[in-house]
Amino acid sequence: MTELAIQRWSGLDPDERDAALARPTSSLDPALLNRVADIVSDVRARGDEALAELTARFDGTTPSSLRVPDAEIAGALAACPTADRAALEHARSNIHRFHAAQLTDLPWVEVDAGVRCRQVRRPIDAVGLYVPGGSAPLPSALLMLAIPALLARCPRIVICSPPQSDGCVAPVVLAAAAVCGVREVYAVGGAQAIAAMAYGTASIPAVDKIYGPGNAYVTAAKMLAAQDPRGAACDMPAGPSEVLVIADDTADADAVAADLMAQAEHGPDSQALLMTVSVDLATAVRRSIASQLPARSRRHIIAAALSHSRAVVFERMDDVIVASNRYAPEHLIINTRDAEQRLSDIRNAGSVFLGPWAAETFGDYCSGTNHVLPTYGFARAYSGVTLADFSKFITVQHLNQTGFDRLSETAQRLAMLEGLDAHAAAVTVRQRQRDRLRRRA
Repeated sequence: MTELAIQRWSGLDPDERDAALARPTSSLDPALLNRVADIVSDVRARGDEALAELTARFDGTTPSSLRVPDAEIAGALAACPTADRAALEHARSNIHRFHAAQLTDLPWVEVDAGVRCRQVRRPIDAVGLYVPGGSAPLPSALLMLAIPALLARCPRIVICSPPQSDGCVAPVVLAAAAVCGVREVYAVGGAQAIAAMAYGTASIPAVDKIYGPGNAYVTAAKMLAAQDPRGAACDMPAGPSEVLVIADDTADADAVAADLMAQAEHGPDSQALLMTVSVDLATAVRRSIASQLPARSRRHIIAAALSHSRAVVFERMDDVIVASNRYAPEHLIINTRDAEQRLSDIRNAGSVFLGPWAAETFGDYCSGTNHVLPTYGFARAYSGVTLADFSKFITVQHLNQTGFDRLSETAQRLAMLEGLDAHAAAVTVRQRQRDRLRRRA
């Protein structure tokens, strides 16, 4: 059984500190990218025929139809156990409430006399939501993506999720779709689903932007589609899931161990880090992991993830914060006596969980924030999914004659500085028009 490695930050040289904050090597190697490129090209060339063959090859089944019938979606919700449906609806309510608060329109801003500017929001016309279903169906991913898409009023919302061995999408995923009121669901997964949504087939319409987590094949397909002007944009770069727990001597070792293992069970390439100022806590967490692990159903996956996870002991909490910002975690749990005060020091993180009761599990499912987050250090420059990701923002300006007079000289001078006299002329012809109007008056 793999034990959680414990390292002392003060005893590490610069290269060893880099290694302590290193992530598992990205699996997007050239050979994988070539395989995914072949899948994408095949779907583009042969459409539904390629989807059927690829689904049979990778999922071992052939759905009776790519699109899930409305009756099957409604039936999945009707058959959903009462408690399960209540959980889905409770999560939907919280996610809806949090994202609805982002529906704010910016007012006109008078930037100068007679010059008004504003920004207006427009929904993306067609969005594709990928809901994984490989080792386990993820209805939470559907909730996290469909709710902001609906709030943004995207005219078309397409969902792709891989079929199970019976050729059907997991009933709990269909129940989540029904709870949200989304009806366009297709039984196709993997890189071929991304290709279908990016370029369209006879059955699946092309979309403008694709969202959702997935394995290395899905990630590579999203990357290829986003780089192709004829393809589709994607939500953000993604890598294996990860958590960083910052804890002090007030933290409960069993809770910290549980948080680390909760993230580790996502996959063998996931990473779970503990940063603390207490060597006693780090040792207790290692013991607790050894105690809890045998009871976990995905213990072999957790053990594999723990092989590149670690606990790092620091001398000062300020140094912990510096290292955390350098690592830029997808999920950051701050389980310290001063957790809320530490938030102001956090610059790089996908989502932050404050205090001893804020298990990362709540963010994954039902606290209301979005769990589609930047990984692999991309939190230095990217944010998690918000309502804005399902929207385009158009800037608008209106000038009356006073505003025109106010800006004319500035605009002409800057145009001439750049050698763009046609730009300047667009102002000059209006000056002549203004002068004619004034003479007539």
